Amino acid sequence: MHPSAAATAAFLAPAVAVSNRLVPFRRARCFTVRSVASPPVPKPASSPSKTGKWQWTFEDKPVSVYYEEHAQESVENVKNILMIPTISDVSTVEEWRVVAKDIVKQKGEIGYRATIVDWPGLGYSDRPSLNYSADVMENFLVQLLNSPNSPVADSDGELVVVGGGHAATIAVRAAGKGLIRPSAIAAVAPTWAGPLPIVFGRGSDMETRYGLLRGTLRAPAIGWMMYNVLVSNEKSIQSQYKSHVYANPENVTPDIVESRYELTKRKGARYVPAAFLTGLLDPVQSREEFLQLFAKLDGDIPVLVVSTSNSPKRSKAEMEALKGAKGVTKFVEVPGALLPQEEYPLAVAEELYDFLQESYSSIR
Repeated sequence: MHPSAAATAAFLAPAVAVSNRLVPFRRARCFTVRSVASPPVPKPASSPSKTGKWQWTFEDKPVSVYYEEHAQESVENVKNILMIPTISDVSTVEEWRVVAKDIVKQKGEIGYRATIVDWPGLGYSDRPSLNYSADVMENFLVQLLNSPNSPVADSDGELVVVGGGHAATIAVRAAGKGLIRPSAIAAVAPTWAGPLPIVFGRGSDMETRYGLLRGTLRAPAIGWMMYNVLVSNEKSIQSQYKSHVYANPENVTPDIVESRYELTKRKGARYVPAAFLTGLLDPVQSREEFLQLFAKLDGDIPVLVVSTSNSPKRSKAEMEALKGAKGVTKFVEVPGALLPQEEYPLAVAEELYDFLQESYSSIR
């Protein structure tokens, strides 16, 4: 999500209307590029099998993190999937629900259990006033995968991490450092640059302005006022979804807008967006660094990159840079823009399911 052009101009300069995500991943030993032309599907109510709260501890402070589990009963040989939402102003587990449901209902020798976890400060998790950064989010992901009491603790060393946008890149970065050890990683419309830095750059003068905007958004009273202007209003949310989050504006329904608007009204909702918009959640600073993250996983962890046919120009360029890149095992394209898992969930689910089957077949 991006702030409105007029309001942001007061702090920065000209209008802003670009994507909030870019891309990452592995050398094409199994390199394929496939375009899937699939229509969007209705978003039915997808009730999880289980919901809960997990306590993440950061700087000695407990943070309650929401998660939900999707699984079929009486299924043997079950493998685990962790799905993490795209980091944005309106990030939510809801974006993965239809994908999770479609994957776990498939019949075969292998069954799947999908756990979707909200980021701290986003979705239905607690939103404390932390100094959020890419390192903080990486710390959360590392604890989530390694803690004995986490929702994915019983994965027996076989866990596929699926993420969108910045979430995917943070997972790849953590894996490259050896901090997590997933069986495979799937990156859906992955990104690395926040909305404002990708438009206005990272010069010292702009960093000063980002700091001013970030401080204003975090301030007690004026922060909510600015947040309401930039993010927390239905008109802005609808505009962003129609311009670059979804590929087809007709798929942006009033229900989606209302649901996302409600998320922006939760206590502490402005803290992570203040960091995201101004680039503090960016896991790297350049395309070269971005590609290097995936190169580190070459020959070690299988990586799927799911690009989209209608991404904004700058995001699309980063995705295209991953075709045949070192560390990218498989590259496919599906319909959509920056949130294909929500707009075209069955197309994304099909690619993920194929990748899961291939990944676990190679392990056995």
